[in-house]
Amino acid sequence: MGDTKKMEISVIIPAYNEEKRILKTLEKIYKYFKDRNYNFEIIVVDDGSQDSTVKIVDEFSKDKKQVKILRHSKNMGKGAAVKTGILNAIGDLILFTDADLSTPIEEFEKLKKSIENGFDIVIGSRGVKESKIVVPQPWYRRIIGRVFPLLVRLLVIRDFKDTQCGFKLFKKEPAKKIFNGLKTTGFAFDVEVLARGKKEGYKIAEVGVVWYNSFYSSVKIFNDSFKMFFSLLKIRSQR
Repeated sequence: MGDTKKMEISVIIPAYNEEKRILKTLEKIYKYFKDRNYNFEIIVVDDGSQDSTVKIVDEFSKDKKQVKILRHSKNMGKGAAVKTGILNAIGDLILFTDADLSTPIEEFEKLKKSIENGFDIVIGSRGVKESKIVVPQPWYRRIIGRVFPLLVRLLVIRDFKDTQCGFKLFKKEPAKKIFNGLKTTGFAFDVEVLARGKKEGYKIAEVGVVWYNSFYSSVKIFNDSFKMFFSLLKIRSQR
């Protein structure tokens, strides 16, 4: 990076066909950390997009040394994209956030406070009392959203109300260790991450965050739901 100051925070953004919203997300994240004088990097991992995502990120990063893009030649899944980003990150803290920024970047400070209080991993949550869902999902997604956590607790791990919120903060060492061995490439990767974290004995906090539903979700509700269920069975068999 050409900077002797310690890298404080790496922000990982997995992106697949995100031309409609990636620019606004990058602008908000960049401004947030720049205004607060963090030494930071933003790593966009393009997961085989077929639209203008890469071109938009390239344009945005031209005069910004903090922003870079890594590319998968084909679509490999959200878990694979986050893994690529985290294994290439150099920050003492590593945050991954969804490209739609459903959880506003300002919620980072809540998660960071828990790190400062001794936790190794802090997950944003829509399922705990302190959370605030400003724009809810459609009813059919809310039903799936209630069933999946039950399956997670039944099959894999009982400790968390919401494993799937795309806003999670890690200390560097736990992140590298967990993601280096990550096998789940699709949307259920969060469950494997948390199961691995618990197995390794890391301290994990679940913190309520503000959350807005995005109407341009790339999740195919039925097809991906079945895939996530079978991923849970595979994660369970690996334990």
